[in-house]
Parts: sequence; C-alpha cells; structure tokens
Amino acid sequence: MIDLTQRLQSWFARHCNGHWEHQHGVRIDTLDNPGWTIKIDLAGTPLQDRSFKEINTERSELNWLQCQVKDARFEGFGGPENLSEILGLFLDWSDTETTQAPDNKEGQDNSSAVRQ
Repeated sequence: MIDLTQRLQSWFARHCNGHWEHQHGVRIDTLDNPGWTIKIDLAGTPLQDRSFKEINTERSELNWLQCQVKDARFEGFGGPENLSEILGLFLDWSDTETTQAPDNKEGQDNSSAVRQ
C-alpha cells in the first residue's frame, strides 16, 4: 500500500503543469497550541468545485481536528498526532469519484471550533 507521503507527492505531481505550481501548492506547518495546519490549493484542479462536508472532531486536548474547504483551498487543522489523519482525509476525499465528503466517524463531536 502506498503511504500518505507518496500519495500526496503523486497528487501534487499530477497538478504541476508548468503554471499551477507557480501560484498554488501544499503547505504543512505547525500550530503553537500544539498542532498542525495543512493548506492545499484546489484552484485549477478538478477539486476546486467539489463539495466537502466540514469535519470537526474533538477527542481530547491533544487529539482533535477540523477540516474544511474554503475559498478553493482545503484547510486541515489538528492536534500534534493528527497529521496523518488529516492527510488521509484529504487524500481519500480527493480520490473519490463522487461529490461526497468522507462521512464523520460515529461518536465524533462536530461542534468544536478551529483551534488555530
């Protein structure tokens, strides 16, 4: 099975066309609370108009995430051990043939706010 890093590299490479990568891209950074932030530009890709159901999950102080699509950009925020989960959510959504976002898992609280 291809790991998340390879999947993200492949997604990025598929959209590099000599123009897109000069204005768009993928950014992964840290938050000071602590946590991660991931921003992936969707403009100029087949995902730019695809709907995504916002995901808000708070399991504990350090195990939380929020993912949304806003202004033609996927934005994922999460706790210090949620980087892989956020990347997986994006990549699974980007690989789907339908316009449906991944369903929230049972028992997740969808009421938390972005912790950035």
